[in-house]
Amino acid sequence: MSNEQNKPMTQKLYESAPSSRQAAKFLTATTLGATLLFLSGLTLTGTVIALIMATPLMVLFSPILVPAGIVIFLVITGFLFSGGCGVAAVTALSWIYNYVQGKHPPGADQLDYARNKLASTARDMTEKAKEYGQYVQHKAQEVAQGQVS
Repeated sequence: MSNEQNKPMTQKLYESAPSSRQAAKFLTATTLGATLLFLSGLTLTGTVIALIMATPLMVLFSPILVPAGIVIFLVITGFLFSGGCGVAAVTALSWIYNYVQGKHPPGADQLDYARNKLASTARDMTEKAKEYGQYVQHKAQEVAQGQVS
């Protein structure tokens, strides 16, 4: 038989019981949770009562409140959008200023790489266009010589 089976029942309970620190944590958490749950229910009840009392006023004033709410929403949205565009423009101008001054802002390497790649592609296309123009000119001369003879 193992040593565990020989212990009296009270000793087994004492060993498996939580410490006083664990019990205090549990009681604190339970008390806090119950209080917050009660306050949540109280807030929900107050909100429902306020909604019940305000419904007749909302119905009476809805021809005024709904359009006013829409206008306020659109005005606020417009101001936020305008401000966002302004911030974006200032940021872009600041980046361009730093780039022109040679301060190497973030992304400058990518811009330089793209500019060089575009310039290289433009040179290649110019060369191909010249070659194709010469080819067409040569073919036109051949056709013109063929018609003359």
